[in-house]
This record gives sequence, C-alpha cells and structure tokens, in this order.
Amino acid sequence: MASGSLNTCTVQKSRALLNRVHILFHFTAILTLLYYRISNLFHGNVPLVSWTVITISELIFTFLWILTQAFRWRPVVRAVEMENLPEDDKLPGVDVFICTTESNKEPVVEVMNTVLSAMALDYPSDKLAVYVSDDGGAPMTLYAIKEACEFARSWIPFCRNYGIKNRCPDAYFSMSDDSERHVWSDEFKGEEQKIKLNYEKFKKNVDKDTEVEDSDRPDRPAYVEVIYDNSKNEGLEDNQSKMPLLVYVSRERRPSHPHHFKAGALNALLRVSGIISNAPYTLVLDCDMYCNDPTSAKQAMCFHLDPKISGSLAYAQFPQVFYNVSKNDIYDGQARSAYKTRYQGMDGIRGTVCAGTGYYLKKKALYCRPSHEDEFLSEAEKNFGRSSQFIDSLMTLNGKPVNKRENLSVAIIEEARSLASCTYEDNTEWGKEIGYSYDCMLESTFTGYLLHCKGWKSVYLYPKRPCFLGCATIDMKDAMVQLMNWSSALVEAGLSRFSPLTYGMSRVSILQNLCYGYFMFSHFFSVPCFLYGIVPQLCFLYGIPLYPKVTNPWFAAFATVFISSLCQHLYEVLSSGGSVSTWWNEQRIWMIKSVTACLFGCLDVFFKWLGIAKASFRSINKSIDQEKLQKYEKGKFNFKGAKNFMIPLILLVLLNLVCFIGGIRGLIHRRNVEEMFGQGFLSLYVFVLSLPILEGLIPKLSN
Repeated sequence: MASGSLNTCTVQKSRALLNRVHILFHFTAILTLLYYRISNLFHGNVPLVSWTVITISELIFTFLWILTQAFRWRPVVRAVEMENLPEDDKLPGVDVFICTTESNKEPVVEVMNTVLSAMALDYPSDKLAVYVSDDGGAPMTLYAIKEACEFARSWIPFCRNYGIKNRCPDAYFSMSDDSERHVWSDEFKGEEQKIKLNYEKFKKNVDKDTEVEDSDRPDRPAYVEVIYDNSKNEGLEDNQSKMPLLVYVSRERRPSHPHHFKAGALNALLRVSGIISNAPYTLVLDCDMYCNDPTSAKQAMCFHLDPKISGSLAYAQFPQVFYNVSKNDIYDGQARSAYKTRYQGMDGIRGTVCAGTGYYLKKKALYCRPSHEDEFLSEAEKNFGRSSQFIDSLMTLNGKPVNKRENLSVAIIEEARSLASCTYEDNTEWGKEIGYSYDCMLESTFTGYLLHCKGWKSVYLYPKRPCFLGCATIDMKDAMVQLMNWSSALVEAGLSRFSPLTYGMSRVSILQNLCYGYFMFSHFFSVPCFLYGIVPQLCFLYGIPLYPKVTNPWFAAFATVFISSLCQHLYEVLSSGGSVSTWWNEQRIWMIKSVTACLFGCLDVFFKWLGIAKASFRSINKSIDQEKLQKYEKGKFNFKGAKNFMIPLILLVLLNLVCFIGGIRGLIHRRNVEEMFGQGFLSLYVFVLSLPILEGLIPKLSN
C-alpha cells in the first residue's frame, strides 16, 4: 500500500470567526427586538391581535434562525490525495445503484447515459458492478439497457485509451469546446467519428422502441437479468476493453402490497447485489445524474480507506451540480446555499446530510452500529429474511475472507428474484432497523440522519471538477412539486418520534442536531412569511403601527436585524463565488417558495394527520421542453401548470399592491410617516421583490 495521507480537512478559520462574531451581534439585536415586542404586548397600549400575530411570527423566525447558526460554526474544506491509494488490485468493490421509475417522465436515453457513465468509471472492472432498478418494469428500459451494453463495448475502451474525462456520451458529443479533444491525431478523429455514429445508432434504436412500447407495469413479478457478466473479462488480454458487471432489476410490484417507493427499490438492490457481486461499498445515483469525473470512486476511497476515519465513516457525499442551470438561475436550481454553505458547515460537526444521490456508502452502516458488526447476525433470519445466501454474504462485509465469486448460475438468479419479491421483507427488520428507512418519503436524507444517530459519521467533498452532473428543474411547476415533496416528507419526520427535538437530542452532538432540526423544520418559514405578507400590509392600509417610530431608538433593533440578515446572506453568496444578482434571485425565490410549495408541504402533513390525505410521492417530469427552456434562459418565470401552487402568492402580491397604494395615500392624509415608516418600507421591499413575478402572473390572470 502506498504511504502518505489520503485526504486533508481544513477548517475555514477566518470564515468561522466572522460567522461567530456575527452570531453574537445578530442575536443581541434579536433579543432587543423581542424584548421590545413582548414588553409592549403585555404592558403597552398596542392593538392586541395584530401584535400577537407578528410576535408569534418573529418568535418562529428566531427559532429557525438559531437552528441555522450550527451550519456557520465550523465550516471545513476537504481535499484528497489519490496518488496515495493502494494498487487497483487491492481496492474494494463498488456497486453502483441507479433507480428509475416512470419511463414517460424519465427519458430512457438520458437514463442510459447515466448507466454508461457509471460503467466507464476509472475503477477496476472486476471490482465494479452497475445495477439498474426499473420500478416501472417497462420492456423498453430492459431493451435500452441491452443496447447500452452493446454500445459500451466500444465506448469504454475509447474513453480509457484517450483519457476522456467526460464519460457520458451525450455530454461528450454535445461539448461546445475541444477541452477533451487534446489528441488530434488522425487515428483519434477516425475513432471518435466511428463512436459517434455508433451512439447515433444506439439513440435511434432506443427512441424507436420508445415509440412502440412506453407503458409501465404496476402489477408484475420480480425480474433479474445479468446483462453483462464481468467474469468474461478473464479471457480478455486488453484491460482497456474489460467492462463491469451490469444487472437489470425489476422488483415485484403488486397494487395490494406497499412498495415503499425509492427506499424499497434500494433495499431490493442491496439484497440482490449481496448475492451477485457483494461489494462492501455502493454509489447511489439518480437516473439523471451522470458521472462527470471518472475518478469519483477513487476520490471516495481516499476517505473510506483512511484508517483514521474509516471505522466510523458511513458515506462520502458529493454535491449535486447541474449542467443546465442558466446564468440568471431564477429558480435557484444550483441550491448554492445548501451545497456551498450548509453542507460544508455541517461537515465540520461530524458529517453532512445525505443528499440522496452522488454518495459512496459503506453497506455495513445500513446493517449495524460502528464496531457492532454482529449486532443483527445473532438473529439473522429474523432481521434479514430467509435467504441463507444473502446472510452468508453479510459475513464478508464484516471482514471475513472473501471467496471468489461463483458463476452466475440459474439458481443464483432465481434467488435474486426471490430477494426482489414484495413479500420477502414481511416479518423482518428491513425498512426499520435494516437498510433504508421506510419512516420517511425522503429515504436517503432520513436514513443518513438515523446513521448519524447510531454513531456513524460522514464527509463532504466539493472537488473543482464536479464528479456528478444532473438536470435541474427549469419551470415553476416542477420546482414547486419537488420542493413540496421534500417539505412534506421532512416536516412529517420532524413531527414524528424521530424528531431532532427528542430522538436526536441524546444521540448526536447538539450542533449536528440543530442542523437536522433546520432541515426538518425550516419549511415552517412559510407560516411567518405568509403572516408577514398579510398583517403588516393591512395595518399599513389602516394606519395601525406595528413598529416603533423611525426616530425612536428601539427602531434601530428592527433595522439592525433586517440589514444584518441581508448582509450575512450577501457575504455568503459572494464568498462562495456568487454575485449580487445571485443574492437577489435567492431572496426572490425564497419568498416565492416559502408562501407556495413550503406552505402546501406543511398543509399536506396536516391533512395526513387528519386522515384526509394519504402518503404519496409526486414525480416530476425530467424531459426537457424547449418552450420552457427558452423562457428559463431568458430569466422569465414560467407558471404554466402551477396555478394551484401560485394561489397564495397571487393573493399576497395583489394584497400587497393594494395595501401599498392605499397606505401611501393614508400617509399623505395622516402625515404619520415616522410612525408608519417600518411597515411602508416592508411593503415596498415585498413589492420590489414581486415585480418580476408579476410579469409572469399577469398573463396567467388575464387567461
């Protein structure tokens, strides 16, 4: 094994110090503000209803602000030293899990590009396996993966021979620059043209099959097929032509039996892969998130093989980066605040949240606590199910000698189909104590939280070249549906028995607990935002003061909190490579999302609690519409199909407009500018934020 450190972790001391100073300053201003508000509410001559509502809103804002400060306490940056990794033959195995569901919303060619990029990872072929879970059971997906395997026979050797980094064929052939084409020999150009023709043929064949058969099958038996068996590589003398194991899995689906969405699919893949390749690590990818850097597996191994941290390390998380984000990014598709601020801050306090894609996970972490490998093996059949072959495979994850993989016989495939049946998990601990949790629709994030509660840690790496690239939503409807799914699932988890306020309090550090509290409760921002969009404006219209006079010293507390918040946000945007335009867009979309998708997500949880609604996961359309794309690139909001989501926003915008105009007229008449300055400024601020939104809403209202 090579000597030397495999990774480094650097604390951003200047950033941490500045954050801590700001926390102290801002918190002092908040306490001053709350003292003024509460003391006047109980002892002052103020309108009771409006002041009570605003005070409650400000208390909620304060609670959520306190949760966010944990992210700012100890931000870190990590780097890897891949040259210090052991030789390829000593690297551990990696199973890649790719999940797809509805073929009409997840273009098959795009899914296959993700599969091809995973197959072409810079990792020993005999240590790499790619599993595709097709929850739609569509015949065209099976046909497409076979076509992809055939194309991979020429694509993978081409990438390896010429050191191609971008190993997603569609992305490679769509490149506008020649950064990858540094070898301009006639041989290279001829080979590239040949590969391109093969790719066009592959796409044509898949698209043709899509037109003929595009139906998913919700009622079907389990089906497992090995598309390429990498044991055939032993007969190949050329290492460049060797391919990884490729397996298609369509688990059994019955309308009468719960299928647990993506968590159920991942647990089925854990079992199936256990008796086929049984790698100790797995890479989980969304079907539209392709591998952009072939070295990502080796980068992750720089953490998993580090003896200083590997014993308690559950997963190495990479950021989600999107290739189709416009310069203006009106929907905040890049999620800058998450991947460039919060994840780095959380990484400094025992590990960041699991993002659901682009993470390398130690399988053993899903089965036990650190240093408790045999915890569930004492009653293996009760915990893991009746498959003796799968239980035997768990022994190797605990450090037992690994036998050479047997030939993939008919018996093994039949056992794999049994493991993918919908009844296999009955009377077991799958989804409870074993595997991905079924207690939350956002399976990876919630499972990551439970792993941290069990004592596991995680790391976050943001390399210069994105290891994975995906497709961001480019219209309001999909952005709202996606956020509503997340907010509903996280709020439900936060109010369950697993709440960070109770369950996590004694299991993780207080700072990490605050971070998880933010993820689960931050969507309650919708409540004070909605109230702040109504009460101050109505009071402004009728001349009812909610804030001290601008000449009153207490007004400084309110002004300080407002300006301090904006400055802190601006600093984080600029320090992470953003611009003032990025800051303004984030302010605007935060307001939109708070009073729309987040509000509906909270209401969804309330309706489930009442028994009015059932648990569901609304899938988004990942195919690209050219009309939507053109509007998005021009920075214009697209509200088509999102009318229901926009109702609260439309009401608030119209109310704010009416109250602002009426309030100004009242100021002129009453001449109480000093008394109403705070509310007038707030109304003006919301009105300015709403101007670009009105451009998209007015045509919809006229229709």
